[in-house]
Amino acid sequence: MLRNLARFSILGVALSTVIYATPANAQATRTWVSGVGDDANPCSRTAPCKTFAGSISKTAAFGEINCIDPGGFGAVTITKSITIDCVNVEAGVLVSGTNAIIINAAASDLVTLRGLDIEGLGTGIDGIRVLSAASVHIDKVTIRGFRAAGGNGINFAPSVASKLVVTDTRVTNSGNGGTSAGIQIRPTGTGTATVTIDRVRAEANNFGIFLDGAGGTGAVKATIRDSVVASNGLNGINLSSSGTSVSAIIDNVAAVNNNFGIVSGGSGCAGFVTNSTIAGNTTQGVLFSAPATLTSYGTNSFGTNGTNGTFSSTIPRL
Repeated sequence: MLRNLARFSILGVALSTVIYATPANAQATRTWVSGVGDDANPCSRTAPCKTFAGSISKTAAFGEINCIDPGGFGAVTITKSITIDCVNVEAGVLVSGTNAIIINAAASDLVTLRGLDIEGLGTGIDGIRVLSAASVHIDKVTIRGFRAAGGNGINFAPSVASKLVVTDTRVTNSGNGGTSAGIQIRPTGTGTATVTIDRVRAEANNFGIFLDGAGGTGAVKATIRDSVVASNGLNGINLSSSGTSVSAIIDNVAAVNNNFGIVSGGSGCAGFVTNSTIAGNTTQGVLFSAPATLTSYGTNSFGTNGTNGTFSSTIPRL
């Protein structure tokens, strides 16, 4: 009898150990970071973590990371569905000589980044680099200073079928040489890119927005609307391909004070421009190189360009 009691006692201790250990290892659906947090904490509201990297390992897939107060929360690699939302707080990600945020998630994963201030200090590589995800939404984000050779503010280079939505975002002083840009869209392998850029400012970059079909065999489809591409060293918006389909609808965009305003070059490229202002571009307003096309809907305005250039065709208003 005493022997059986001893066995039950040992079993009870073992079970209680398992019961109390489980919560410590569980991932929360919402976690928190703070400028005065500690990554040894559980990342709860009352015991926040210090960095996004520290918090993401304690956040469940499809969970959310929020910021309690202003701080610099560091670089992070995202490998699952997650939201980082700090829209009401000064949430900094500051890096030098490296990437700030890398998204390398599953082909079915969804990622949202909101309310971040991402700084590359002039030596950063990519502010946001997307390698794989079903969908990435970048909202109310400021990105600047990613000027390492070939660096970009946003580098969207998915190897899978992927969607990118960028809204209410500003990308400045990024890109250095080659096709680097404030926003570069360049899927790899058989990956495809379906892109919406809405209410975005791409200013003082190498290229403003570069849509590039040279990275793989997958198509690029973009809508750029209600946005500004200005004062970029090379072209405001550039479509480029050597056969892969690259198409863009450019609606109510100000392409001003660049070298070229809007360019479409190479087979497979088709741009459609409407309700847009192309002005102050040093060399030329618009340029297409056949067999690429750049079509106007007849509702665009030109002014004070080196030369205005011409569209491949014009579709009159009905």
